[in-house]
Amino acid sequence: MNRVYVSVVGSGTATGELYEQAREVGRLVAERNGVVVCGGLGGVMEAAARGAAEVGGVAIGILPDEDRGRANKYLTYSVATGVGQARNLAVVCSGDVVIAVGGEYGTLSEIGLALKVGRPMISLGTWDLGEHVTVTASPEEAVAAAFAALR
Repeated sequence: MNRVYVSVVGSGTATGELYEQAREVGRLVAERNGVVVCGGLGGVMEAAARGAAEVGGVAIGILPDEDRGRANKYLTYSVATGVGQARNLAVVCSGDVVIAVGGEYGTLSEIGLALKVGRPMISLGTWDLGEHVTVTASPEEAVAAAFAALR
């Protein structure tokens, strides 16, 4: 069986409810035997990787620089790219579907790239782009929508 790769994108600084939502997304993806793909640093990226790791899942981090030492400690694998923000395209293309949790302009760029390359886009508390994304209200809804988009 081919595993589903879910790119989880969002703010590099996340605490409180936002962090916990991303952590839950990572956990739920891993519990469905999916692979979490993220930007490999802190905030939403760390939280999603942590959620996957806590249930024995796999999390891959696509790093913006050439230093794997900057990767968050919850990743199973990290890929050092040395391409800066251009790594956003690699994060998006590595997933079969993309879930955005919160986020700022970097997240907006990833949403745009996901739509450009034809990846289903799931929104959880992030940019409202109307009909172009599936808007969800909880981590459970977001992960269910992500897997449903691939059926």
